[in-house]
Amino acid sequence: MLSAEELKNVVVDALDEVKGVDIRVLDVREKSSFADLMVIATGTSDRHVKALAGKVQEKCREAGERPIGVEGEREGQWVLIDLADVVVHVMTAQTRDYYNLEKL
Repeated sequence: MLSAEELKNVVVDALDEVKGVDIRVLDVREKSSFADLMVIATGTSDRHVKALAGKVQEKCREAGERPIGVEGEREGQWVLIDLADVVVHVMTAQTRDYYNLEKL
């Protein structure tokens, strides 16, 4: 089992590999009981969001980690990948601007 830091590195590398835009890692240990780290990235289209989410899941499986859950893949506007200690949000720019998760 990977540590939160190791898992974050796998996620960021996967997002970077498929050209995720504005990748941010937020430490939410002090603000959240459900995760240690939150990774947020933007895709340039719903298709790109789906590709980014797919690559994250693929790289995590290769590293021996399976997501607890994945939501939003069909629509592709906002895909949430729950990896326990690390939660990944991949969304279109419009969705990211609207929800502004970084301000939470």
